[in-house]
Amino acid sequence: MVQTRIDNVLAAAAVFTFGLIVQAGELPAEPSQAHEASRDIYFATDVVPILTKLGCNGGGCHGKATGQNGFKLSLFGFEPNADYDAMVKEDRGRRLFPAVPERSLLLLKATSGLPHGGGRRLVESSDDYGILRDWIAQGASAPRDEDPRLVRIELSPHDQVLQTNASQQLNVTAFFSNGTSRDVTRQAVYQSNEPSIAAVDEKGLVTTSSQHGLVAVMARFGEQIAAYHAAIPFAGDEAKMADVQTQLDQMESGLASSSVDQRLFRQWRRLGVVPSALADDATFLRRASIDICGTLPTRNEISVYLSDTSSDKRARLIDRLLDRPEYASYFALKWADVLQNRGAGYSTSNQRAGTTLFAAWIRDSIAANKPYDQFVSEILTATGSQNENPPTIWYRSVRKSPEYVESVAQAFLGVRIQCAQCHHHPTERWSQTDYFGLAAVFSRVGRKGGFADAEVPTNETIFLKDRGDVMHPRTGEILRPRSLGGTEFSLGLHDDPRNSLAQWMTSRDNPFFARTMVNRMWAHFLGRGIVHPIDDSRSTNPPSNPELLDVLAQEFTDSGFDMKHLVRVITNSYAYGLESAPQEGNVGDSQTFARFYPRRLTAEVLLDGVSQVLDVPTAFPGVPVGTRAIELPDENVAAHFLDVFGRPSRMSACECERVDAPALTQALELVNSAEIQRKLTEKTGYAERMAASDKSPVDLGTEVFLHVLARPPRPDELGAAVEFLETEPDRAEACRSLLWALLATNEFLFNH
Repeated sequence: MVQTRIDNVLAAAAVFTFGLIVQAGELPAEPSQAHEASRDIYFATDVVPILTKLGCNGGGCHGKATGQNGFKLSLFGFEPNADYDAMVKEDRGRRLFPAVPERSLLLLKATSGLPHGGGRRLVESSDDYGILRDWIAQGASAPRDEDPRLVRIELSPHDQVLQTNASQQLNVTAFFSNGTSRDVTRQAVYQSNEPSIAAVDEKGLVTTSSQHGLVAVMARFGEQIAAYHAAIPFAGDEAKMADVQTQLDQMESGLASSSVDQRLFRQWRRLGVVPSALADDATFLRRASIDICGTLPTRNEISVYLSDTSSDKRARLIDRLLDRPEYASYFALKWADVLQNRGAGYSTSNQRAGTTLFAAWIRDSIAANKPYDQFVSEILTATGSQNENPPTIWYRSVRKSPEYVESVAQAFLGVRIQCAQCHHHPTERWSQTDYFGLAAVFSRVGRKGGFADAEVPTNETIFLKDRGDVMHPRTGEILRPRSLGGTEFSLGLHDDPRNSLAQWMTSRDNPFFARTMVNRMWAHFLGRGIVHPIDDSRSTNPPSNPELLDVLAQEFTDSGFDMKHLVRVITNSYAYGLESAPQEGNVGDSQTFARFYPRRLTAEVLLDGVSQVLDVPTAFPGVPVGTRAIELPDENVAAHFLDVFGRPSRMSACECERVDAPALTQALELVNSAEIQRKLTEKTGYAERMAASDKSPVDLGTEVFLHVLARPPRPDELGAAVEFLETEPDRAEACRSLLWALLATNEFLFNH
């Protein structure tokens, strides 16, 4: 040990000499007076957080996998022992100079006393500089087991209502295992999840903008994270807030409020938001038909529903839609995306049998209203061949440890854990032990039989191997199967770890399972998740309405994981029945569901909608005639229209693969689509029948609007349509043009 210290001092002295040569004629700087060395400085709880604050161990600097200029740190300091060795022992200890700490290479570079690719990160008068200097002066002690450990941090204030263009200073207190605590506000790292609503600076000062809404600010010190929540009301003063409360009283008084509606109104009151008016019957019929069945309402359905005067017509409509076969087909498509029922990249003739079986199993499970916990368990624990047990097809696309972990976590637990494969998750508690402990659950999944088809066997048999080990990539420790973030499973020699995972996952007290499903379904129907993105649940991405998420999860769990019951609860909610148009009291709202958020029809629903309107089915190669897009067995059925409008490739469990953003290619497809042109000119199609009818221009215009947009035309729209039909010499061309024009409108392309 003595020799090591001598080597370190000699090496550091060389750096000191180098520093004098570079800055010839200068004397060593005087110690900073900003920080008084009144306590012991510990590497893990004092030094590492400063390196994180300064960005030294970030992914763009020394924290990346290859390091930077020969100096490598663990990402965000989650491996302090390795970081200590890199700083103190590497390169013969040349980075520190305990004899004169101010001449340490670490400080000289950080203060731009020597050239530094990362620029100036510190000033000599700062507390951070003083802590680093004192640590070096105290002998640069290594992290020890007996050192105080960081137990938690507390952020104050924690939850507030702020006004626009206001500011609030946050304060962070760290608590340690030896019973001490201290203010670490200046050493913490901050991040706002909605910087357009409220930004936060490096010192923890939160500043709101002129926008309204909800914001969360993360504070991180060491490996601990805390969050500050703020609401910026839409009603900016007491008078406006009082008026909002009166309006909400009137809206709520006529309701037999459900527990879901109570949580919605509670948040609207807190934020001073006035929801939009209720949508009219025609809009609601179209909305619910698309969201539940992926299908437009027919002319007859519109007439019957609009003539119904009963008070419970919306609830009865939802029940009818849930009983239709299209409901199962549409949600089977959704789950086939999430479960990666993929055919691309393989020989379709050999692969299609499996994807068809799995798609049919998903559809049948939904049609039978199989409880969600049973549905998931049967997939995770699937054993046998695809002919005997179609859920084994999931194991054809999900084949490797990372795919098991990331697909299960994202699809069923709403967690993006990918980061933890290489390092501790930067904004969550997930470690490499969590990641590879979950991977160990699937380490004994074996495969046999089948035949090789483009690198992936088809018709293989899934079985449980006698053994399979997963090692921690950093420590080399063999990890036993465990729940995500939990303890090891208690397993016998012949027990299948997947059964233990399924039991843990589907238990009533699981913190992720029910919440993830209700959030996914809420996003499907309301256009945005309560946690958004829907599969990125973490402390730094909190739910916009925690009480609403909790009550939905409880309702779902109490129902026995009844998926149809969950659909009824959501679609009968007050929020789902609102207009999509904003009004003065909710302009700019995108978090509280004070209006229905419009969204473009998915690729399959849009193509089926065009086919339904024009009464000409789409011919898909390799599948039976009359198959709808929402009924296709996999994503590898050729259809240019679907690809243009964002059909996902099913390479991951993330719903973000499905693209609904507008693109130039989509506009060109609507204008130049050969498929739409074929349907418009089909002799037995709707366009030709309308042209051949003896209906007057008024009746024809009314009929076309009802048929395409599921509502009667407004007077100005009818007038324009009649004028066009009367002035166009070719009646057939006029009908085709009118239909095509309406198909290209946002009103048709969006669910609103």
